[in-house]
Amino acid sequence: MSQFTKSIIPVAVLVIFWFIPAPEGLSVQAWHFLAIFFAVVVGLIIEPVPAALIGFTGISLVAVFGLISDSAKANISWALSGFSNTVIWLIFAAFMFALGYKKTGLGRRVSLIMIKYMGKSSLGLGYAVAFSDLVLAPFMPSNTARSAGTIYPVANNIPLIFNSTPDNEPRKLGAYISWVAIATTCVTSSMFLTALAPNLLAVDLINQGSGNLISWSAWASIMLPLMIPLFLLTPWLVYVVYPPTQKTSPEAPAWAAKELEKLGSITKKELLMATLALVALLLWIFGKSVGIHSTTAAIAVVSVMVLSGIITWDDVISNKSAFNVLIWFASLVAMASGLKKVGVLEWIGSGAETYLSGLTPTMLILSMLILFFVLHYFFASTTAHTTALMPIFIAIAMKLMTPEQLLPFSILLAGSLGLMGIITPYATGPSPIWYGAGYISQARWWGLGAIFGALYLAAILIGSFIFI
Repeated sequence: MSQFTKSIIPVAVLVIFWFIPAPEGLSVQAWHFLAIFFAVVVGLIIEPVPAALIGFTGISLVAVFGLISDSAKANISWALSGFSNTVIWLIFAAFMFALGYKKTGLGRRVSLIMIKYMGKSSLGLGYAVAFSDLVLAPFMPSNTARSAGTIYPVANNIPLIFNSTPDNEPRKLGAYISWVAIATTCVTSSMFLTALAPNLLAVDLINQGSGNLISWSAWASIMLPLMIPLFLLTPWLVYVVYPPTQKTSPEAPAWAAKELEKLGSITKKELLMATLALVALLLWIFGKSVGIHSTTAAIAVVSVMVLSGIITWDDVISNKSAFNVLIWFASLVAMASGLKKVGVLEWIGSGAETYLSGLTPTMLILSMLILFFVLHYFFASTTAHTTALMPIFIAIAMKLMTPEQLLPFSILLAGSLGLMGIITPYATGPSPIWYGAGYISQARWWGLGAIFGALYLAAILIGSFIFI
């Protein structure tokens, strides 16, 4: 698709929906807002320009046309409301954690230690890659930074030791490691609230739509019992379903030991980074009991990171990825809140109630979880998926579920966001990196994605029987 075509499609969507008469029960103002929302979602999917600019343009158009209120001040207050959102700043702070791991070399050291002590067999290497991701996951809400930025540079060197390349015996080791890496990062992305940025976005949208504020510990109480067995099973299951032809790998620990020698002894900054990450995690889990908000803990730790020299202030203000996500998510949070303000969510919920009220509670919950998961085949961005569908699904759940059902359902719905990244080569941030390594063909990736996607979805559905 040409750049011009990509650019014209969102505009065409906006114009077409804008001039279609508003459906019964929805005001013209609300319909025009929905037209802009549809255009933003389409733009996020095909990305004719950076995603942050798409969201920023969306809130600008809504404010210019005065679709939220007749008051100009109320419109601009709404447009900028996402920038005061605590979740957005938690995500921003966590990007600084990722930078600290990279600058100190702690992330690389963790991966090499895992390979040194677990990598004597191919299966052991799979678990080494998996546990490297697990150790970093609670502190890195970008699975792209974690898997593609930290794990990939280390893990991608391992197959080369055995002369396994995309063009020469990819199944010897490279294909196995690639699939274990992407499969386990999808599991860890769902395991912890802070392991995937869209998790935090989803939690904020759930809070806006239902009033339920999901804490780190509430998320863990449901997702950890489901994800720990899945995490432990994944490298072994890949070994069975898509086995490497190289079964032993004594060279890998030796290579990792040499790389660790090059790194030298662990530094004071690495130890401090590990300590600060642990402090942040403890405050995310227990901070509420001592009156410390999770975002307060995050920005305080970032301040210490800068003051102690782990990262510099120039690192903070020049971190394009962090500021890009801040603007992007702040815009999307505002757009999603606008759906409720103009009455779109109430209208959708009422319409869904008419069609779905005949389903049993169990069938309703299962149907919504399956549909939310499967619809990700049409999205190349977990963030776009979250923005487009989470407010709608929560609006329907508000109409048809009891308060006791709503909270665990919301956690399972948001918790599926990481898992659904396994289904296609474009489903989550690290996927294009591991797919681009060239060890797994597109047809094989789709096939494995269907198998593991079904397994991962089954874990969520089992969770609905246990927790709802």
